[in-house]
Amino acid sequence: MDKVALDIENLCKVYPKNFKALDNVNLKVNSGDFYALLGPNGAGKSTLIGIISSLVNKNKGKVEILGIDIDKNHALAKQKMGIVGQEVNFNQFETVYQILTQQAGYFGLDRSVIKKNSEYYLKELDLWDKRNEQGRNLSGGMKRRLMVAKALVNEPELLILDEPTAGVDIELRRSLWEFLKEINRKGTTIILTTHYLEEAEKLCKNISIIDQGKIVKTSSMKSLLKELESEVYVFETKEKVSNDQKLENLQINYIDEFTISVQVNKSKGIDEVLKIFQSNGIEINSIHNETNRLEELFLKLTNQI
Repeated sequence: MDKVALDIENLCKVYPKNFKALDNVNLKVNSGDFYALLGPNGAGKSTLIGIISSLVNKNKGKVEILGIDIDKNHALAKQKMGIVGQEVNFNQFETVYQILTQQAGYFGLDRSVIKKNSEYYLKELDLWDKRNEQGRNLSGGMKRRLMVAKALVNEPELLILDEPTAGVDIELRRSLWEFLKEINRKGTTIILTTHYLEEAEKLCKNISIIDQGKIVKTSSMKSLLKELESEVYVFETKEKVSNDQKLENLQINYIDEFTISVQVNKSKGIDEVLKIFQSNGIEINSIHNETNRLEELFLKLTNQI
């Protein structure tokens, strides 16, 4: 049986005026998984993370971190996880190195381990050259990466990331993706919430979608993406194509003289489209997927389309 990193049963949180932020949420994440938790603003994601990290009191339900009940042994459960919240929460006047070593000190780590871990994560996250800078002098993207280093310095088995790449430029975002994939390969369980839905599609193996305080879908990423009825593909042609050329049974859009987009039904398939192009004398240079498939599913499941 797989070891469970996070086990949530019948979790409820009710705010004043009977507002149910979480309504009997059940969620199980196996150790070693890279798991996406997605939902629109106000769906309950931040409340859920707040309860896991003991910053928010629940009304009902059970939360276990690697088999440890957070109500019965909060201190031990906290040692097993690292959390990167949406807000920057370190002393802006301490140096980057001080921020990490102080965080590690809260877990009672040996001085030599603190030094080794701090140096390792600062180098891995391209912050070593900034180790003597005060936190307030870092760019927004560097502050986000420092938050990740701070969450990892005690080497937790479970890492929870709440919008980790918000405000991070594209290059830094992709380097952070690679780092997260690497630590996941080495055994760290990761739970990711993000509004950049392409991140979840590229990184995560399994997914739950939450809306109005309820889990509305739990699936493997692969199975979920198969549910789409159609996808949009963009074809780059070798020669100019006239926009008055009719192609049988295809929903097409002529973007420019060398570019055509086609909505391809799942039952038709890409091979059939290529045969139609070939029979009409159209040679293709390249093909790429245009649709953010996960975003389309997300909107459908949360009744936004």
